Amino acid sequence: MFNIVLLEPRMPGNVGTIGRLAYATGSVLHLIKPYGFGEITQKEVKRAGLDYWEHLEIHEYENIEDFWSKHAFNDRHFLATTKTKQAYFEASYEPNDFFYFGREDAGLPENLLDMSKHTCVNIPMVNDARSLNIANSVSVIIYDAIRQNFKDFDN
Repeated sequence: MFNIVLLEPRMPGNVGTIGRLAYATGSVLHLIKPYGFGEITQKEVKRAGLDYWEHLEIHEYENIEDFWSKHAFNDRHFLATTKTKQAYFEASYEPNDFFYFGREDAGLPENLLDMSKHTCVNIPMVNDARSLNIANSVSVIIYDAIRQNFKDFDN
């Protein structure tokens, strides 16, 4: 239903958890290298993804340019970041949209955010929290996209 894009993920457990979420929501998981761990077959990834991993639609890319050569960047690519004022629930999502999430330690790079400021979305937080865990962030945004498109959701 949707496309989850992880740009240079660092923690295999997060990738596994997000893979499990992707399977549960009928989403496609796109992983863009380099990773902060070994290969995607690493046991920590599969352990977090449980027995869903083999059923997940997953694609790996050598870099962002490789990804864009297959999925041209346009206004249906949403960028999750703490560096915008637009809340995720203020954007309108459609089936097959792409949702980008950056490295756990750095987020998405500024040059990518500058490419499409109008599709940048954040998850509002109080206090001085820097960010949420990436797996939690993916869950919040993907489930809002499902809420907006529930009639199209195959449940």
